[in-house]
Amino acid sequence: MDASPESSTAAAAAGSRPRVVLGVGGGIAAYKACELLRRFTESGHDVTVVPTAAALKFVGAATWEALSGKPVSTDMFDDVAGVRHVHLGRQADLVVVAPATADLIAKAAHGRADDLLTGTLLTARCPVVFAPAMHTEMWEHPATRANVATLRGRDSIVVEPAYGRLTGVDTGPGRLPEAAEIFAVAVDVLGRGAAATAPDLAGRRVVVSAGGTREYLDPVRFLGNRSSGKQGYALARTAVARGADVTLVAANVELPDPAGAMLVNVTSAMQMRDAVTAAGQDADAVVMAAAPADFRPTSPAGHKIKKRVGQQPPRLELLENPDILAELAIARGAGRSTPLLVGFAAETGDDTGDVLDHARAKLSRKGCDLLVVNDVGGGAVFGADDNSAVILGADGSEQVVDRGSKTALAHVIWDSVTARLPATPR
Repeated sequence: MDASPESSTAAAAAGSRPRVVLGVGGGIAAYKACELLRRFTESGHDVTVVPTAAALKFVGAATWEALSGKPVSTDMFDDVAGVRHVHLGRQADLVVVAPATADLIAKAAHGRADDLLTGTLLTARCPVVFAPAMHTEMWEHPATRANVATLRGRDSIVVEPAYGRLTGVDTGPGRLPEAAEIFAVAVDVLGRGAAATAPDLAGRRVVVSAGGTREYLDPVRFLGNRSSGKQGYALARTAVARGADVTLVAANVELPDPAGAMLVNVTSAMQMRDAVTAAGQDADAVVMAAAPADFRPTSPAGHKIKKRVGQQPPRLELLENPDILAELAIARGAGRSTPLLVGFAAETGDDTGDVLDHARAKLSRKGCDLLVVNDVGGGAVFGADDNSAVILGADGSEQVVDRGSKTALAHVIWDSVTARLPATPR
């Protein structure tokens, strides 16, 4: 997981622990909030759990009190003299609601304040993150979609639910994202401080690609590369934390699904091309952090290619794959500013030029707006949790990003993107 508690525990190191209100709605996924609470407390956050009365039918008050070390209440009339809902909202550095049920989202959108949690939401002046969980039909209902749009319009971050098994035999969008991923988004929001109260990607649709494609020679062998997908996943996660509607096109990545992103899994470069092109049609920005294979076999074998003693090995004939980023630039057309296009270049120097020489030529050739350049000499970057880069702009700009977490680099990239986006979303 790229996100770490370092930024959110800086206050703890300075003598004050980040204060988090964990609101828990009344859905079957309430039990997953126990794991989320554990992650907050073990990383040094001061957490107050505020469940709804319905949530206590799924997980009792004793559990929340034991895990948080604090008494739990649902009622506005507990501690009336302390005006607790006002105190909690004013003092919180972050409010996370997980699971956020359809009922709770509706109450928050319409300003209802009939219990301690909804009252706290009205008084909070800190970032608020909602992690919805409900049946697919409820999530897709126009009323819920309108309520979500209302909350996002007020700068709340409403992450998209995951796709997966729901209650009973049902499967579909509406599953609560995994606790580790909700925690990663929350830590990212906390780390952004005051900037997170006005998400700069709110209302924007972005597409991120991640991982390395595979071009199969036969049913068991393929041409591939060492891309882990960590940088692309960090870009998706940070875009969610900044309020964007994120589509993540992932090729052969073995990482937890980022909370809040719509995930599209692909295998080959051609599949990635189709998925990115489709998703990018109405996007404000496309960030190609993936490593698509440059070539594919002209005729993949339908069976495993056998090694035959005494015979020459089969000749491998390759066909060049399309350049996805260059095609997006051509499709965008002259004079159009969106989608803003960001490419990645994993480069090494050679006798014809250094890393930046090759990268500048690639920036010009591909026609993108920004190119994030990684020096991968000696196998650097691939699979690592940290990264350094130089961000080249088509306008001639160059920004050196010193080595740090891939999450930190992702934020620098989004800073560069937002500075170049038109004032209004597409």
